Amino acid sequence: MADKVADRPPFLDTNVLLRHLLHDVPGQSERASTYIAEIEHGSRKVRLADTIILEAVFVLQRTYKVPKQEIAKALLSLIDLPGMILPRKRLFRAAFAYYADLNISFGDAYHAALMESLHIDEVLSFDRDFDRVPGVRRLEP
Repeated sequence: MADKVADRPPFLDTNVLLRHLLHDVPGQSERASTYIAEIEHGSRKVRLADTIILEAVFVLQRTYKVPKQEIAKALLSLIDLPGMILPRKRLFRAAFAYYADLNISFGDAYHAALMESLHIDEVLSFDRDFDRVPGVRRLEP
């Protein structure tokens, strides 16, 4: 049993992604970038949760005022690495396209991509951002 546990890649927290992308905390940023480079070269793997990406988008957009196109490009390049184990990578590709191209919140973009993956074309919402999503019909209660 111990061998199976030892083979599991560690869970990657949002702050490691942020330190790598922002290069804003000396020492931590360099260590984060070194670790990410090892993932890129195939010598390491990590697991991520959807919430890690959601949190990274929020911090980059709200705190650091990074434009949506840059956020999408930076995070997609990271999650597309084979060593980044994220069960819904395809979903995030669609979510980032909606987020950047339709200029909607990342939460709405993620939900639109999830709806698409589940073949759901109606959303119950007061949020008019969904009116911009092709193939989605917004209904109000």
